[in-house]
Formats: sequence, structure tokens, C-alpha cells
Amino acid sequence: MQRFAVLGAGSWGTALALVLARNGHTVRLWGHDRERMAALARERRNTRYLPDAALPDQVAPTADLDAALVDAEAVLVVVPSVAFGEVLAAVASRLPPGVGLAWATKGLDADSGGLLHQLARRHLPTTPLAVLSGPSFAAEVARGLPTAVSLAATEADWAERLAAAFHDERFRVYTSTDVIGVELGGAVKNVLAIATGIADGLGFGANARAGLITRGLAEVRRLGRALGAEDHTLTGLAGMGDLILTCTDDQSRNRRLGLALGRGESLDGAVAAIGQVVEGVRTAGELHRLAADCGVELPIAHQVHRVVAEGLAPHEAARNLMQRAARAEFE
Repeated sequence: MQRFAVLGAGSWGTALALVLARNGHTVRLWGHDRERMAALARERRNTRYLPDAALPDQVAPTADLDAALVDAEAVLVVVPSVAFGEVLAAVASRLPPGVGLAWATKGLDADSGGLLHQLARRHLPTTPLAVLSGPSFAAEVARGLPTAVSLAATEADWAERLAAAFHDERFRVYTSTDVIGVELGGAVKNVLAIATGIADGLGFGANARAGLITRGLAEVRRLGRALGAEDHTLTGLAGMGDLILTCTDDQSRNRRLGLALGRGESLDGAVAAIGQVVEGVRTAGELHRLAADCGVELPIAHQVHRVVAEGLAPHEAARNLMQRAARAEFE
């Protein structure tokens, strides 16, 4: 059994801590809000995000980062992408040699617009790194419903060790060496989920939703080729699997945001009503910058960026996409 530090006590961090505890590992679950972490320790459940999931004894909530990391044999970062760099900077000076770090954050670097592994490598030049992603709603994972994810790592033994820690009869882990593909799929799908939500909010129907998902996947694969991702990763769990999940189920915050925008609600009002971080809003701008740097055309993601960053009306964004010139489907 291993000692894990899980950094990030939101819904996803809590759910993954529950998986590790279920498999017999000890977990120190860290969050930056002292009052909320004290309540978590006292009530033994995350009443804000996962009120129905009791914390087992193996999970110890704390707001003390030093206490979370002491004697940790593995570290899992599950904070919003905007906080990823700050947390890594804090971890870098505290992480003992040889301890591997993984993340389940889905997004891009808030400062550079680049991929998270690049930021992680700058802070931790010799640390084994891994990313966990795939079609997985936190509430279902916390309830023990069947889930399958991808785990890509820089070193094979680190991938095997992490996979063994998480893998059980309810949480299936597939390993990979394609860190770029796994993290790219997890980031871009949030932007595309906003697009499909907008289409449904506008009442466009199932045809439009299927078209957006399929052409959205083409955009992810196009960008993946430019960045060096393996194409089969982007048609697997971390790519197509997560894209389908996030675009079609209302548990997705990004889809719910798109639905609200399509129905005429304001961006600020929709985000406030959801009450949690909606990664796709920020990722849309970062993705726009990354695509421009790579010289890659992402029409759907570009229109989402215009809606959330420039205030373009959702029906105008839809019109812009439908009025694009005809072209071959595969080029």
C-alpha cells in the first residue's frame, strides 16, 4: 500500500482520493481553504461537492501543504488549471527525490497557453510525471460506478505503479506513453462541450450535436498532429471518450454553461449558477492562442472563444460555422 498526497479537494480530487482509499492506500487530501478543510475533517464528507460520499478513515483532509506531502510516496495534483503552476511551484521545493507526480487537471497552462506537462517539467526537471484523464464524472466515480480512464506517464514503471494503485473492478486504468495526447484530449473537450451545449440551448437538435462532436474530434486530431500526439490516443478514452461524455451529459459543467448561453443567459450569470470552475471558459482563450502558434485551424473552438471572450451572440457563432465554404471531410 502507498501513501498519497492528493492536492485539490474539489469534486474530482475527492473522488480520486476515495478510489485510492477504497484500494487500501492512505491519502492526505489537501485544500487551500482552511475553514473548508476543517469542516471536511469534522464532517467526514465533502458537503459542497460530493455530499453523499462519506470519507473513509484512510483519507485525512488538511490545509497544511507540508503535512500533506510529508512521507508521501506519490503526489496527485487535482486543482483547476489556473492554479496548476502555483501549486507545482509550492510542491517543487518540498517534494523528496524519487517521488513521482501525476495530475488529473484538465486544461492548459494559464500563462503560456501550453500543455501542462511542459509547465510541470519546468518546475520538476527530473521527477517522473503522469497524467490521468478520460470519460469520468466525479459523482459517478465517488459512487463506485464503472469507469475507464487513460494514464500516460514519462516512465513505464511510474505508469505501472500508478495504474496498480487506482485500478480495481470499478475503476479501470489503461496505460499509455502519450502524455501529450492524453492531456490534450482532456483540455479541448471542455471547449467543445460548450459548443454542443450552445447548440442544444439554441434548439438545434440531435443532428447538430452529432455534427459538432464529430467535427470537434477532427479539430482535436488536427491540433494533436501539430503537437506530436498519437492519433489513436485522440480516438480513445482520453479523446473521443471524454468528448462524447462531456458533450452529451448534463453533469458536465461546460455543457451546462453552453446550454445557458444558448438560451440567452449571460456568461457571468451562468458561471455563478453552476457554482464551480468551468474550465472551458478559460481554456477557450488558451486554445485559441495555442492553435494560432501552431498554425492550426479550429473553427468550432474559435467560435466558442468569440462567444465567451468577445461577447459574440451564440446564434451568430452558429451561423459563422454553417456558412463556411464547403470542403472535403478528410484532408
